[in-house]
Amino acid sequence: MPSKLLPAALLSALLAACSSTNGLPPLRGIEQPVDLERFMGPWYVIAAIPIHIPLLPMFSEKGAHNGVETYRLAPDGTIETTYTFRRDSFDGPEKTFTPKARVANAPVNSEWKMKFDWYLPEADYLILSLDTDYQRTVIGVPDRKYVWIMSRTPVIPVAEYEQLVAGLKASGHATERLERVPQRWPD
Repeated sequence: MPSKLLPAALLSALLAACSSTNGLPPLRGIEQPVDLERFMGPWYVIAAIPIHIPLLPMFSEKGAHNGVETYRLAPDGTIETTYTFRRDSFDGPEKTFTPKARVANAPVNSEWKMKFDWYLPEADYLILSLDTDYQRTVIGVPDRKYVWIMSRTPVIPVAEYEQLVAGLKASGHATERLERVPQRWPD
């Protein structure tokens, strides 16, 4: 097997092994239409059940600090994504992922197919929650294995955070696995 195909085969096997929904139906994106232009721009990652595949540490986001996910609508309709964070501390090495997404449920626009590399399969990416002001969002995957609470600001009120976590717990997410993403930015 060519060396470039080995990671793809390994990742496919790992994803298949992790695709259990614990008896719950797979999640879907929100039904309210998402205005893609308003959704674009930077989002601070407040907390996450982070992607962590021990056999593929280059794709891990465990220990993220100052995590920011930025979206840009490309002329061809795809969504260019840049996720930047520091590994394990505010001074840790900077990591950047640059997947590209395509909308899978137009015109609602709440379900995306995210492509991380040319040899990896597309991943489902769901907008599970979005406030009417486009200031807070929750992103997840159908099997509830990963989730991200994101905000336009690096800090959100505790009560609002707790409400988002309660919603995730009610929908079957393992909220005990949520990790806060420390955010520290100059004023």
